[in-house]
Amino acid sequence: MSKSGRRARGRGTGASQPHTLSPGGAQRPGDKPARRDAPDSRHLLDRILNTPCLERVVPRLQPELLHRVIQTCGLEDCGVLVALATPKQLERIFDLDLWRSARPGSDEQFDAGRFGVWIEVLAESGPAAAARKLAGMDVNLVAAGLAQHVLVYDRAAVTPYETLDGELVDAISDLGDGLAADVGGYVLVARRADSWEAIIEILIALDAGQPDYFHQVMAECRTLSDSGHEIDGLDDLLSGGEQVMFDLAVDRERRREKQGYATPAQARAFLQMSRRLRPESEPAPPANPLARAYFQAIDEREVTGDHSESGLSATESEVSTTTEDAAEAVAKVFDVLLEAGVIEQAPRALLGGSEGQAPRLGLIHAYMQFVLDRDQAAYSRRNEELAYLANTLMAGCAIRGRPFTAQEASDAAAAVCNLGLENWPSHWSAAKAGAQPGSLLVAQDLVSVFQVGWAVLYKDVCLYAAEELIRVLTRVRCDDREIQTGLDALRVRMAKCLRAGAPWRARGALDVIASLDMPAWAVLLALIDECPMLHACVGALRNSRTLSVSASDFEFISENSQIASVREYMRSLPETLRC
Repeated sequence: MSKSGRRARGRGTGASQPHTLSPGGAQRPGDKPARRDAPDSRHLLDRILNTPCLERVVPRLQPELLHRVIQTCGLEDCGVLVALATPKQLERIFDLDLWRSARPGSDEQFDAGRFGVWIEVLAESGPAAAARKLAGMDVNLVAAGLAQHVLVYDRAAVTPYETLDGELVDAISDLGDGLAADVGGYVLVARRADSWEAIIEILIALDAGQPDYFHQVMAECRTLSDSGHEIDGLDDLLSGGEQVMFDLAVDRERRREKQGYATPAQARAFLQMSRRLRPESEPAPPANPLARAYFQAIDEREVTGDHSESGLSATESEVSTTTEDAAEAVAKVFDVLLEAGVIEQAPRALLGGSEGQAPRLGLIHAYMQFVLDRDQAAYSRRNEELAYLANTLMAGCAIRGRPFTAQEASDAAAAVCNLGLENWPSHWSAAKAGAQPGSLLVAQDLVSVFQVGWAVLYKDVCLYAAEELIRVLTRVRCDDREIQTGLDALRVRMAKCLRAGAPWRARGALDVIASLDMPAWAVLLALIDECPMLHACVGALRNSRTLSVSASDFEFISENSQIASVREYMRSLPETLRC
């Protein structure tokens, strides 16, 4: 995030000169985050479009990869790629692109406006071609999206009529704001004006080319257009439209679970259960029910041989026979996307980390090496568990107020597991007496190890830092009345959120700390977070030669020694914030 930082006053312990947050990563209160590592999207798209055999390459790309290209280059500019994609690819991309959450970790809702943009992009290839794409998709998905844009009625139900008094009543005029059309025996009235023309063009083509599918869609939309249930004691039930969207969301979650994703609700529940764990005083709990259900579903799919969601996006019937030229073209596209940063390097395996990070993850590396040497099946299972934990962090947790990237989630999961091993209760040990050091993970799952580390991180970092900040704020007095008012408001807000068990909800009120000391503000934001981290300023305060650090420079907490440095920093906070 590229914003200029403020010069801090540098009263931290051990610092002889002021520390600053470098312009390369500082983000001050109120700044909007800049786009990170954005490639030249127009140049990237041109390189992809110039790929030989593109019409055979696109249908062979995984939907997740196509979605990344669309995110990078912009949906409106990717009409050619959308036109070449198969209906099944588009269905999978819709699962990724049409559902948005208000904040990281919250439940995702269907984005009707985005669906309209997709309809407009599909229409660019011609109404008939767009109609064929839609006809290859699930009718409930298409109808639910269209129902957000249009009301559908039988023509007879809205035909103008004359009352006994001779008054002509136009029922359509009472239904919408003027936009209406007659298509295939149905009257369509706009619920929203955007994408109206594209929708009507495609529906006309759908009626002409795929009439059976057209009438299925219209029948579903007509049902959703009817008025809600009468108030009869059951008015707390979902309306027809709400029920359809709920069912659509449930179906999507089931599909994504098969692909290895954790739903936001499940992820939040798992992380909250883990925070409540008290390993130092409680007996070992049974396997987490949410994680157990997740792995049972994977095992059942492997037994039944259901791998339909794991391969390439298109079936053999949808893609022409692969040629060497087409395979080479696919490889070139991958190289282009990798070079542009659209494809991230695969997250490091537990035994494939860089030398710079190995010391911080030394314990988990040693334990996993022991498992690899003794039991290949157990080693494979431990890596599956790590993937589950990373997916859980991406689905149910935020980092610095934004979602995790895949690499960050993988790194964070490994770090928390390392911390869990350091703090693993001896009375929980699954190892028998006399067992070799490092044998724990042969029998013990990483999910439980993560839970121990997550509980320690929550209690000894997040809650501790929040409690210490409140204690410091009760004694800080500033001559600037506005700053003092902000500090008092922060103390009250932080205490309220602490009682609720979620002190990170007060992160917005921490902005006042930046007016006193910018590095302190950056450190506290990192510590009092859903996933607490250690900011580089903590280390800089102990190194007088460090004059500048980036506001985005942090590391995941994986060792008790890092927690000790947090306590040392918080002890210096009263002096740092002295007005």
